[in-house]
Amino acid sequence: MSTPEEAVTIDVDGTAVSGLYARPENPFATVLVAHGAGAGMEHPFMGGFVRALNDDGAATLRFNFPYREAGRKFPDRPPLAIATWRAALAEAQARSAGEPLWAAGKSFGGRMASMAVAEGMPAAGLIYLGYPLHPPGKPDKLRDEHLYGVTVPMLFLQGTKDPFMTPDVLEGVVSRIGPNAALEWREGGGHTFEVAGMKRSPAELGASLAPSVSAFIRSNS
Repeated sequence: MSTPEEAVTIDVDGTAVSGLYARPENPFATVLVAHGAGAGMEHPFMGGFVRALNDDGAATLRFNFPYREAGRKFPDRPPLAIATWRAALAEAQARSAGEPLWAAGKSFGGRMASMAVAEGMPAAGLIYLGYPLHPPGKPDKLRDEHLYGVTVPMLFLQGTKDPFMTPDVLEGVVSRIGPNAALEWREGGGHTFEVAGMKRSPAELGASLAPSVSAFIRSNS
């Protein structure tokens, strides 16, 4: 039986956003999970991912960014997205029993988490579920500058056919970050980790990433 999720409201400088919090008994970590640019926290990929983490013993808090909460399509600018991350971390901290708090995100959500940590947000580590290193077809427009100043453990989970990165370029970025960064490939995976010819639901795709995330957090706690 899955750990039930509790609806929470997070205040972001006077703007309320929704969250869902789940806490199994004696969690080894709390993992905060932010959605990508095109879907909110309720997406089946997100649900499958957090439920698999809960089943493995991690608490989770998934949440919406303000633009998604308001029904807009264009993502929030970084200052507001970073403020949302900080507010979500404060909410998780208030509910914790001292376990490490990790920041995870799909694409845009992970990138904003990394920018928040680069600006001092005190997460224990970062998990990227498909880091958007560059826009599709534009490998010269890298979104990597802030990553080199981040010293917490980082795990990049990436599909080899994700159009938002170029494999050898991402490998170079991870290498330059240093030993606190790890890269794990999903062969044939696209931006949502879908693999041509393999029929798996978004929830199954999300859940398939959880074992690697749990193992990385445990090994870096």
